Amino acid sequence: MTTSPPPGRAAGDGHYGEDLFEPERPGEAGRIDAAALVYDPVTTRRLRAIGAGPGSRCLEVGAGTGTVARWLLEEAGVDEVVALDRDTSGLEPLAGRRLRVLTADLTDESLRPGGFDLVHARFVLMHLPQRRRLITRLAGWLNPGGWLVLGDALEVPNPLDASSAYRRTMDAMWQALRSTIGTDTSSVPAYPHFLREEGLHDVGAELFAPPLVAGSPLVRFWSETWSRMRPALEETGLVDAAAVDEALDYLASPRLAELGPGMVTAWGQRPRGEGETGR
Repeated sequence: MTTSPPPGRAAGDGHYGEDLFEPERPGEAGRIDAAALVYDPVTTRRLRAIGAGPGSRCLEVGAGTGTVARWLLEEAGVDEVVALDRDTSGLEPLAGRRLRVLTADLTDESLRPGGFDLVHARFVLMHLPQRRRLITRLAGWLNPGGWLVLGDALEVPNPLDASSAYRRTMDAMWQALRSTIGTDTSSVPAYPHFLREEGLHDVGAELFAPPLVAGSPLVRFWSETWSRMRPALEETGLVDAAAVDEALDYLASPRLAELGPGMVTAWGQRPRGEGETGR
């Protein structure tokens, strides 16, 4: 895998799961689950706070290995979850009466999954083009009184550090993601404004920046992410093999002291009494 686009494709036109992080690659589900161990408690606390529970029909966008979908069914007790992803091979064993697996691309304009009381997308929009348009689509699938909850990454880099192996490797990762699959987190802080523009009420947002601790699931996630992206990291020209090695060693070291990338969660509710738009 490289950051150079194949013939006929512009830089940034690749796809998550095809040009990077292929789901069939050994260990990929474990990498995703390592992040879920960190972020699921934050996500589920928010979903519980907005009232996800019995009587609700929920859409889980980019369902991944299904950890949030399972929580909605088993812990929150919602009536039905539609788990949407481009690759659903890991979700099929979970399918049942209350869990419907939908293999689809969120950017497909013909997609009409119906109306929902909760639409949740975490670490999805940042990897997709026309993410502002997609927020409009997601809001349009809400039933009256339904909630849209969006989560995406946001980094708060140390302005005093521009040259460490850690900083250069993290910067190389974002650049490689941008040039390969078009990842862009620059609009994430604007998500609350976007939800208000969609006419949603009770809009709120929070930033969760989990600690980076050697040996933790989050460090495992970043270590495996960088290892899988290694050729692309070096291709950016920001790091060489020695710098990546140093950064990986630092993640595993008791000297580790960084404010790693966080997650912004934004939410808003569609007013009751409105008809479904079906956008």
